[in-house]
Amino acid sequence: MSKLVLVVDDEQSVREALRDILEDNGYQVNSASNGREGLEMIDRLNPVAVLLDIRMPEMDGIKALEIINQRGSKVPVILMTAYGSTETTIEGMRLGAFDYLMKPLKVNEILDSLRKAAEIKEMLAQTRHEDPNHPKVKSNIMIGNSPIMQNIYKTIGRVSNSTATVLIRGDSGTGKELVAQAIHENSVRKGNKFVKINCASIPENLLESELFGHEKGAFTGAVAFKQGKFELAHKGTIFLDEIGEMSLTIQAKLLRVLQEREFERVGGTETIRINVRIVAATNKNLERSIEEGTFREDLYYRINVVEVLLPPLKERREDIPALINHIIKSCSHEYNKPINGFTREAQAILESYDWPGNIRELKNICVRAVLMSCGPLLTVDDLPLGLRKNSRRVEWLGEIQGDSLKEIVAEVEREVILKALEENNWNRSATAQALKVNRSSLYAKMKELGII
Repeated sequence: MSKLVLVVDDEQSVREALRDILEDNGYQVNSASNGREGLEMIDRLNPVAVLLDIRMPEMDGIKALEIINQRGSKVPVILMTAYGSTETTIEGMRLGAFDYLMKPLKVNEILDSLRKAAEIKEMLAQTRHEDPNHPKVKSNIMIGNSPIMQNIYKTIGRVSNSTATVLIRGDSGTGKELVAQAIHENSVRKGNKFVKINCASIPENLLESELFGHEKGAFTGAVAFKQGKFELAHKGTIFLDEIGEMSLTIQAKLLRVLQEREFERVGGTETIRINVRIVAATNKNLERSIEEGTFREDLYYRINVVEVLLPPLKERREDIPALINHIIKSCSHEYNKPINGFTREAQAILESYDWPGNIRELKNICVRAVLMSCGPLLTVDDLPLGLRKNSRRVEWLGEIQGDSLKEIVAEVEREVILKALEENNWNRSATAQALKVNRSSLYAKMKELGII
């Protein structure tokens, strides 16, 4: 098989550099300066792979990739960009890109990707495949362009349109629900419901009813018929958060749903058949739970068809600036405070901290800083004392559990006021002065937050 590679990039310097690298490693190289020219050359040259830049005049790489797929071409396409984002990464992978490389390009990554592409091209030449349907993907809810997050976006792009059950694993606060939401929104089920349930927040005696519904009179308090989450999610996706907290009884019933795609409501005899994509998440070590007899091994293998492992925030520190920027913009708008970001010194502290509470803790700290700020830039003084010393986590802040920005703001306000009251021996005048608000405003806020 020919080792011809087509390089499509609007920058001549990039084309020439890639030509030198690839020819030194035994490849033949042809090049094009835009997507339209590249499309014409693909049909004529039948390259082993295409190195395709995303941002180009006349026709960008995403549009060119879309046309390549429409034409039924089997050539592996490796996207290149200096402007990586969640949306373009997922969209590119969902449209069938073989790989996605960030500029500045690394020689070993290029050669490794081309080697794999050549193997795939040869396999495709020997085997007939049906073209999958790749609907357009739009998703901007996840933040981070680190290599580890780019790989997660690729996984989302590759598995979204399948019916495979997905298990998302990661510590608390790493964003497991966001991954589940992205899988749903980038799938053919996106027009139907995304139903979520936290298995740890509902008592065991009520969880079965929440999941599968109940008939009127099925138990004390069942005064009316109720559909469960699985029925509500029919033709859509159900997200089972903290699945490791399920009792063995509920696990057995869930196993049947996974195997047979059917169940009966609590107190009912009618068999309900469903078409639901199941995405589960846990921060527990399920393998250990299996050894301890608290989680079924057969269920584990059913839910762990595709695994997405979310890293703790400290393992992707390069994403912290983007996360901070996103959180501050949202919080500033919500709280009507024009904040432009952190000073360099404050930013450095945030980037060096280990974040045991992960993104949730980062969000809480940023909200607290915005609330405490007196100017357009957040300073070191706006950070909690424990974080300023960069020694240990500020426990009271890390334990805030609010999900929405409004809930987090209310909880942070309450904790800030309580802490200030304690430091000023509950003297309201001194506390108001310390918080830089007037006494009547402090009193009204204390009343609103249930402090008095």
